[in-house]
Amino acid sequence: MFVLVEMVDTVRIPPWNFHRQLNEAVAEELNKKLANKVVYNVGLCICLYDITKLEDSYIFPGDGASHTKVHFRYVVFHPFLDEILIGKIKYCSQEGVYVTMGFFDDILIPPESLQQPAKFDEAEQVWLWEYETDEGAHDLYMDQGEEIRFRVTDEVFVDTSPTGPATAASDTAAQPGQSTAPPKEDGGEKKEAPYTLILVLLTDPRQQR
Repeated sequence: MFVLVEMVDTVRIPPWNFHRQLNEAVAEELNKKLANKVVYNVGLCICLYDITKLEDSYIFPGDGASHTKVHFRYVVFHPFLDEILIGKIKYCSQEGVYVTMGFFDDILIPPESLQQPAKFDEAEQVWLWEYETDEGAHDLYMDQGEEIRFRVTDEVFVDTSPTGPATAASDTAAQPGQSTAPPKEDGGEKKEAPYTLILVLLTDPRQQR
């Protein structure tokens, strides 16, 4: 679930931190930059593990800060495929069951990966498993806050780096009377998570109503 990842970065130390030990100042800056951030194709960064190498520091013209190339290892949340984890149901929607592990919420169990036959209760906004017994079918609800076990089947990384403005419109000269203002962004556009886990449910909360 947690792995150590070797990384290299150039760390900027402002002049007012020159009185501190270099290792201490570098560690603080690295955690400010990376802790609780998703690195593309790496995972969710948790905290600095250790610093393996500090190269020479430089001060560039016009900037009083020092710049140091640092080799370090960082603790990263990145479960391997088929790993079994434990979490709690955060909420349900028609897209599936969303699960939280406390520190990480972008976990989805799609409908086809739930125990079958399953159906979505529109009134209560929960998924339920139509569990067959000798006495007939029973509806077992997957309620918010229930603890479940699940297996990681896939992961999705989305590059959320900012992009430049579209250039297609600028290639064509504006016609008389045509507005040159940039188009308004769609405020209803759904923001994508940078890192999402796709799961298969292994056990259900078994809440019968």
